[in-house]
Amino acid sequence: MNINQIKTNTNNPRIIKGDKFTKLVQSIKDFPEMLKLRPIVIDEDNVVLGGNMRLRACKEAGLTDVPVKIAKGLTEDQKREFIVKDNVGFGEWDWDILANEFENSDLNEWGLDVWDTKDIDLDDFFTDDIEDKEDTNKIIL
Repeated sequence: MNINQIKTNTNNPRIIKGDKFTKLVQSIKDFPEMLKLRPIVIDEDNVVLGGNMRLRACKEAGLTDVPVKIAKGLTEDQKREFIVKDNVGFGEWDWDILANEFENSDLNEWGLDVWDTKDIDLDDFFTDDIEDKEDTNKIIL
């Protein structure tokens, strides 16, 4: 659908700004095919129910057409419920899988805020300091 035919939802309670929005724009530029797999959801009046920030990012990325899914027959209450439920994160990340199966630089680039190993000095972390151990073994009465 032509991006100019889609209306943002002025009552959308979810926003993405700053660095996270910049990452979203870049993500769309790098992998626009993902929009086909997760289209913007609109109602019969072309008002966004799901994907307001993606729509904004698509405009910023210079796209002129975007995939949409039209949600037909929803009541106003169902539309409001959809807007919130579409943005609620029910799950949790499995940090062990993330740490062992993904590169943290990729995760950061894809918009997931994770650790940056270049900021961690593991040599200091694993150094045995006898003096510190002796202090922890003292009993103070």
